[in-house]
Amino acid sequence: MSRRPAWKHAAIISTLAAAALVLAVLCLSIGSVSVPIRDVLLSLFGMNGEGNDLIIRQFRLPRIVAALLIGAALAVSGSLLQGVIRNPLASPDLLGVTGGASVAVVAFMTVFTGYSIHFVPVIAIAGAFAAAAVNYLFAWRKGVTPSRLVLIGIGISTAMSALTMFLLLSGPAYLAAQVLNWMTGSLYGTNWSYIKAIWPWIVALIPLSLLYAKELDIQALGEETAVGLGSRLQLSRLAAMLLSVALAGVAVGIAGTISFIGLLAPHMARRLVGNRYGIVIPTAALIGAIVLLLADLAGRTLFQPLDIPAGVFTAGVGAPFFLYLLFRRKRPGA
Repeated sequence: MSRRPAWKHAAIISTLAAAALVLAVLCLSIGSVSVPIRDVLLSLFGMNGEGNDLIIRQFRLPRIVAALLIGAALAVSGSLLQGVIRNPLASPDLLGVTGGASVAVVAFMTVFTGYSIHFVPVIAIAGAFAAAAVNYLFAWRKGVTPSRLVLIGIGISTAMSALTMFLLLSGPAYLAAQVLNWMTGSLYGTNWSYIKAIWPWIVALIPLSLLYAKELDIQALGEETAVGLGSRLQLSRLAAMLLSVALAGVAVGIAGTISFIGLLAPHMARRLVGNRYGIVIPTAALIGAIVLLLADLAGRTLFQPLDIPAGVFTAGVGAPFFLYLLFRRKRPGA
């Protein structure tokens, strides 16, 4: 458990929130067309007479809001999974959850053309729940143990990747580029319709996740100890998993498979504030939002006029970080 006083936790969270806000304003300013910070602020308050309102409020702002929401959702999803499985290497993309959401959305996109964007989060959540249900059923043996969830999740993730590629290759050729770009994890083309589709889910699910923070703290002491302290182990584990799956599904439904944020952010949060999930969850949410903002900023500015999917950059940072964690855990005494 964390030994830091509460005021230090509050200071860290406040600093991260301020950093996210400053970074968001900078992201509004930087792009193929640079806009002075003063004009950005005036545009946000509807007082800009320089003609930048379209760029700021219709093109960049929805994309930045989406990055904040989706980064936070993936980070909280990863925090919950790591708490349930008691393994810092767990994340939604490694356990088949994002794979199930991807299969559902790709199938929906290739079968139903002209679909409404408001259906996509629901479809993605349904796919994520289906994959999680299969994982949970196969892992059940007089209860569910974290190790079985991980092993079966890796198998499901591989199967979902294969099924996604099959749907992509067998679907209409003109959709292939669009679907492939989405699968890589992109915020390109995000508009206010996307925000309207996802914000109610994320704003509702993240506070709900905090309700299970104490349960995750108790479960970290071990199953026998948790049961001895009165924890309804299987029920609370299932509820936390369902919240994690829903958050990952919503994120995948809009931005595709942005990998490793669910792994990176919780680990970084624990290094900053300790292991209490009541503090880890909001800290990880802010870190996830910042990471995705930076990845999206890099994607749309470093290789102009190309717009590189943010998922390329999160994978580029996350894969070495995953290997670092893996080898660190293998070291004696780690």
